[in-house]
Order: sequence, then C-alpha cells, then structure tokens
Amino acid sequence: MPGPMSVAPVARERLAAARVLVVGDVILDRYWFGTVDRISPEAPVPVLHAQRVEERLGGAANVAANVAGLCAHASLLCVVGTDEAGERLLALLSASRVEAHPHRDPSIATIVKLRVMARHQHLLRIDFEEPPAKEILRAALGQFEALIDTHQVLLLSDYAKGGLAHVEQMIAGARARGRPVMVDPKGVDWRRYRGATLITPNRKELRDVIGGWSSEAALHARVDTLRRDLSIGALLLTRSEEGMTLFDDRGTVHVPTEARDVFDVSGAGDTVIATMAAMVGAGVPLLEAVVHANRAAGVVVGKLGTVPVGYDELVAAHRVQA
Repeated sequence: MPGPMSVAPVARERLAAARVLVVGDVILDRYWFGTVDRISPEAPVPVLHAQRVEERLGGAANVAANVAGLCAHASLLCVVGTDEAGERLLALLSASRVEAHPHRDPSIATIVKLRVMARHQHLLRIDFEEPPAKEILRAALGQFEALIDTHQVLLLSDYAKGGLAHVEQMIAGARARGRPVMVDPKGVDWRRYRGATLITPNRKELRDVIGGWSSEAALHARVDTLRRDLSIGALLLTRSEEGMTLFDDRGTVHVPTEARDVFDVSGAGDTVIATMAAMVGAGVPLLEAVVHANRAAGVVVGKLGTVPVGYDELVAAHRVQA
C-alpha cells in the first residue's frame, strides 16, 4: 500500500453531519492537585497540600466527548450509578455536547478514578468500580436496537468494566444494518469482537493477543491471520512514539508520529478511535481518517490527563504540518 498522503482539514459542516453512537464503560476522572513539602510523621509517605480539584470525562465518556469536540454528533449509551459521581458525569457530558442515554443502576457506584498529583507528578490513583447488573445491561441492549438506526457509525469503547456484556449482539446488529463498527479492545479474548470493521489496539494489547514479534514481517503475518480468523476488516495499531500502522485487505501502511511535545499519553487511544469514527461517519476514506487520527493524537499527548481534542486544534495541527 502506498504511504500516507497529505490531507486537508475536513470541513466543519461535513463533520457535523456525522452521527456516531458510542457504547461502553464510562468513568469519572477526578484529579487532586497540590504540592508536597514534607513527609508524614505517621508513616513514610508524602503529605499532599491539596489546592484544587478537577473532574473530567474518562473511558467511553471521553471518547464521546472527543467525537463531539470534532463537531460530529455524539450519542453515548452507558450505565451509571444513582450517585453524586453519576450526576457529575452526566453534567460533564451535557457540557461537552454529548447526547447521553444513561441507564441508572442503583446497585452500583459510578466508576471513579481518583488521581493525586503533585507538581504534575502522579503520586497515587484510587479506583472505585463495580460491574453493572445484568438487568440494566439487557435494557441498554434494547435501547441500542432503536438508536443504531439513526447513526452512521458504532463505536465500542471497552474498558473491561462490564458495560459491554452484549458486544457480540451489538456488532451483529450494526453490521446487519450496514453500519461500520469500530472497537477499542480490552483483554485477550477478541472473539467477542468478531466481524468488527476496525479494531484499534496499542502495542501491549496486540502483543497480549498474538504474542511478541521479532520483525515487521512476523507482525504483518500474525495480524493477517488474526484478521482472517475473526473476520475483522482492518486493524489500526497505535505505536506511541512510532506512530501507527494500518493493516487491511489492501496491505499495510505506516504513519509516523506527529507529536511535538509528549506530556501525557493517557486518553490518546480514546482520541484516535473517536477521530476515526467521526471521519468515517463524515465519509472520509479509511487511510485519510488514519492521518487525521494520528494528527489528533499528536495534539492530545501534549495535554495533561484525558482532555478531548477540539476541531480548531486539529485544523491548527494540519496547518503546522502543511
């Protein structure tokens, strides 16, 4: 396959016509920022003088916010608890122009990742999470059947928190309607993603499934086998500082990274798959969408934490590379 071409920004109006349905595990990211000037007299641990708190969208919620940030229409089907964290997450979704379709589960706490930061250094992370009830997931599957008809792309954001128990039925339902299905995978059993149009693992996620590779030729052969066995249309391997590689029926193409300053890679995978979904929903060819996604990833790694990339930022990144 030929190398990546130079692509122009996609018109805002074209992206605004794209409708992406995101389904997956939503997370409320909380950050406690402060300074550390002493060690506790009670134990050999740093004492944080907390100065401010920030709350951001994480998981599938961050994916949906990235889709909306690119001016595409983002709908989000998810499960949250009937708690304060769930209310905050829904408020943040509304502020991000995401059309949320939440199913409230009173038996669980909304997933929260609490990060304690001192001068931008990560001291500690505390996770609060419980899997949703099966009855809630069945209700969400019923709503999925109604929503998919009004959307052009299905994006499945799997964080292995239990929200995608019916992923096989969702893929089958979307493909039966001719909708492309994009999956950000998790875990080692990818049979549940059989029939997906595009899957976007990072190096570790792919290595956990196919094993290590000693050469690019070995990697290509193993990916081809995986795609054939699982009927996956294309695989986009994100390779951090090395950029990303697209494998599909036309061959393989590598797109070098465009990151200028790498500050924080968290959320980069969310940005990549969100950009791919928005672009494909807008009718952009797959390889061109990869170039846009690579450019968006180069922007987001220069930010702290999970922060969506906006349309204007992506256009500005295009101008820098032009």
